[in-house]
Amino acid sequence: MTTQLITKLPAILDPTKIPQHVAAIMDGNGRWAKRQGLPRIAGHQQGANTVKSLLRCCKNWGIANFTVFAFSTENWSRPAVEVNFLMQLFEGLLNSQLEQMHSQGVRIRFLGDRSQVPIALQSMMDKSIDKTADNQAVTFNIAINYGSRNEIIQACRSIAQKVQSGKLDLQQIDESLFTQYLDTSGLPDPDLLIRTSGEQRLSNFLLWQLAYTELYITDTYWPDFSNDEFVRAIADYQQRDRRFGKI
Repeated sequence: MTTQLITKLPAILDPTKIPQHVAAIMDGNGRWAKRQGLPRIAGHQQGANTVKSLLRCCKNWGIANFTVFAFSTENWSRPAVEVNFLMQLFEGLLNSQLEQMHSQGVRIRFLGDRSQVPIALQSMMDKSIDKTADNQAVTFNIAINYGSRNEIIQACRSIAQKVQSGKLDLQQIDESLFTQYLDTSGLPDPDLLIRTSGEQRLSNFLLWQLAYTELYITDTYWPDFSNDEFVRAIADYQQRDRRFGKI
C-alpha cells in the first residue's frame, strides 16, 4: 500500500476533467482486520487513516468535495461494542484533527440524523462546522447516522408542511427545489462514487444524488485503498463518456 502523499496532480490525470465531487462507501474494514488477525476496531482505525490521506489528495488535486459514508442508519444493529467504538473514534478524530483540517482550509459538513448520535459527538460536530464554516479549499462531508430513504422522506415532509401552511405552491415543486431540502443542499451531485471490497450495491447512500454518478468498484478493502488506487479510480472516471441521457 502506498503511504507517501502525492502532492501534485499525477501526470496520468487530465486537469480539465477532475471530478468536483467524489463520494466513497468505505467497505471492508472488518474483513481487512480479520485477514490481518486483528479485531474489527483495528480495521476502522486503519480506515480512518485512508480517509485522511484521500482528503489531502482531494485538496491538492482540486477535488472540491469529498463525501464519505461513515455510519448508516442500519449500522446501529451492529454489536454495541463496535458501535460505541465508532462513535468514540469519530469524536476523537474530529477532536485531534480539527485544527489541522482547519489550517488546511477544509470545510466540514455532516449528513444524516443527529438525534441518535451521542451528545458529546454532536457537540464536536457543531464545533467542527462552526470552526471551518468559511474554509474553501475542500468540503469534507461526513455521513453519520445517514440513510438516503430517510433523507428523502424528511425532505418530503418539510415540503408538504410548507405547502399545507400556504408558504409554498404545489406547482413550485421541481427537482431544483427538492434538492434544497436534502442533507446535501448546496453541494453538486457526486461525479464519482468509489465502493471498496467488491460489493456492488448503493446501500441506501445518496440515492437521489447518485442518479448520474459514475461508479468505480474495486475488490480492495478500504484500509488498503491507497493514493495510487485513488489515481486509478479518477483516471478510469476520466475515460467515461458522460452523456446524462443524451446521445
